[in-house]
Amino acid sequence: MTVAGDPHSRYSSGPAIVLYIVAAKILLHLSMVARYGIFRDEMYYLACSRHMAWGYVDHPPLTVWIAWFSRVVLGSSPLGVRLLPILAGGVVVWLTGKLAREMGGGRFAQGMAALAVFVVPLYLVAHTWLTDNVFEQLIWMACIWLVLRAINTGDAHYWLWFGVVAGLGFENKYSIAFLLLGLLVGVVLTSHRHFLKSRYPWLGVLACAVISLPNLLWQVRYHFPFLELIHNIRMSQRDVVRGPVAFIIDQAMVMNPILFPLWVGGLAWLFFGKHMQSVDSLINGSSRNAGRYRLFGWTYVVVLTAFIALKAKNYYVAPIYPILFAAGAIGLERMAAGRRIGTWVRSAYVGLVIVIGALLMPLSVPLLSPENFLRYENALGLKPPEIEHQQNGPLPQWFADEFGWKEMVEKVAKVYNSLPPEERARTAIFSNGWGEAAAVDFYGPRYGLPQAISKHNSYWLWGPGNYDGSTMIILRSDGRDEPKLFQSVEVVGHVEHPYARRDEYFDIYLCRGLKANLRDVWPKLKHFD
Repeated sequence: MTVAGDPHSRYSSGPAIVLYIVAAKILLHLSMVARYGIFRDEMYYLACSRHMAWGYVDHPPLTVWIAWFSRVVLGSSPLGVRLLPILAGGVVVWLTGKLAREMGGGRFAQGMAALAVFVVPLYLVAHTWLTDNVFEQLIWMACIWLVLRAINTGDAHYWLWFGVVAGLGFENKYSIAFLLLGLLVGVVLTSHRHFLKSRYPWLGVLACAVISLPNLLWQVRYHFPFLELIHNIRMSQRDVVRGPVAFIIDQAMVMNPILFPLWVGGLAWLFFGKHMQSVDSLINGSSRNAGRYRLFGWTYVVVLTAFIALKAKNYYVAPIYPILFAAGAIGLERMAAGRRIGTWVRSAYVGLVIVIGALLMPLSVPLLSPENFLRYENALGLKPPEIEHQQNGPLPQWFADEFGWKEMVEKVAKVYNSLPPEERARTAIFSNGWGEAAAVDFYGPRYGLPQAISKHNSYWLWGPGNYDGSTMIILRSDGRDEPKLFQSVEVVGHVEHPYARRDEYFDIYLCRGLKANLRDVWPKLKHFD
């Protein structure tokens, strides 16, 4: 493959620059790995890893399998929990540089594309935690890489491997369906429809179906709890719904405003790149016909349009942007080639990306103490777009959800361990939300606590255990229903942390004498949202 640009030594080549950026990103996350606390969702995935299955109410199983490996092999320290997602985030950066190189980008384009992914606030947040988001981005880019290789080599075998990776995508997050829809539209609307005559795309479809089948069967067995969950979320109006214009503006904000011209230019290059190339690049024979990559432009348009139409969260589009960054970096590289002012523009833009990225980084990575973060946020005068109707308190949700859990569990343990041994053995720790239950499961063993139970999402499927409701410590309740349900209700503690979400402020109730057997009423307690 011919790559644009002059030859360089192995230490200053495009791939080397990309690896430097990858290393810087990984070191950044490793240095911040234990700055705050464990994130709410991380504790939930770890709790799920103690109930291994082919599915869960609110997500497929792949990230749970990764959580199991992290817990069993690497341990439950912040580093053990977060090492694999941090490395996966580094691979996303590396793969973006590979995409730029595969489309004919030279040293500048490869480095620019990788740098763009590095400084995206949303990626910095997602690449810190053990959640499905970083693996979603990695799987989407792997799928796009395989399609790109099929286009460049003409080898249809890549579509079979594409199906394998897409099947893993369905085992990670169902949103992969929108990428597949976008790519299908792109193939049909471009000259690449010839691939449909080969057997390998259809073998890929078969591979995808086989790999994703166990989770589908699990959904069928439990009467599609994920669809019930989505329906309940819609009915509760928990998520912020943005109009089309506001949704697109949000894309510029969550992906870093300084990168807006890069990914918009990348979209234009994917559609019209053959009309945007410099004469110099054409003479050198270093360019690729960007029209051959138009299907990725259609993919983005379809994904964006689908999420707007479905009134989805604004960050759901995030996994598609690395291909736009790669395309935009190539377009910038070629437009500036052979022009003195072009070299200046490129250098100035890289400088701006680094400066703006550094200024915004404390909003996404816990570089600062909470107190200094609040001062810094006020000094910048920037607030992130609201995603959910939550009472977040002074910190944004992604930071607030790392505070208060250990302190809450300590208070629960104080109540639990104050009970007589015979009563303690039959005492259930019940939470109305999975977050508190997961925190008890994560921090509780060091205080001798049993695993918690909850009516919320997958915890409901796991049931009430052997508890009958004779004694229960109840978390995240407003206290209105307990007097009707129990013979005795006592407030024994209060949960509150200045940096936690405000909906994590509640009293702890010690309740005795449930007026029914807990196992009998459990089916009526189900709460999916």
